[in-house]
Amino acid sequence: MSLTHLNRRGEACMVDVTDKSVTERSARAESCVQMSTDAFEQMLAGQNKKGDVLATARIAGIQAAKKTADLIPLCHPLALTKVQLDFVLERETLSVRILSFCRLAGRTGVEMEALTAASVAALTIYDMCKAVDPAMVIGPTRLLEKSGGKLGHWRRAPDLEEEYW
Repeated sequence: MSLTHLNRRGEACMVDVTDKSVTERSARAESCVQMSTDAFEQMLAGQNKKGDVLATARIAGIQAAKKTADLIPLCHPLALTKVQLDFVLERETLSVRILSFCRLAGRTGVEMEALTAASVAALTIYDMCKAVDPAMVIGPTRLLEKSGGKLGHWRRAPDLEEEYW
């Protein structure tokens, strides 16, 4: 198998997608932030001193998806048509599950945009809550599903995730 991001001389390069067909493509990803009871309760009650944690994380995730090509070397800049972030608050584990969804009609997939959105939303939650709990844990961050392109549809094994979409 040849590596697509290397030219014949072994140098890094952006993949040429000019001749690929434009198809509808989408991807879902997740990340999770686990925190202390105090940080979780403050966030739920809207008492975080920096403001609305989840609203800020949602905006940060959307902005991050739009900036993925600026952050990840060799990623193509994409004209995203949808970026959505949802949060599942899990009181039993004192965690926030971040679910991202990205879609477009294009020549390359949106997996990196969905992963970047979930990651930056998690980092934003950490940043806003770190004064209360610097020991928060982020992860796992992972791709849940992708569709479109020549590989078609892929989904993480169902026993590894709950259905929220």
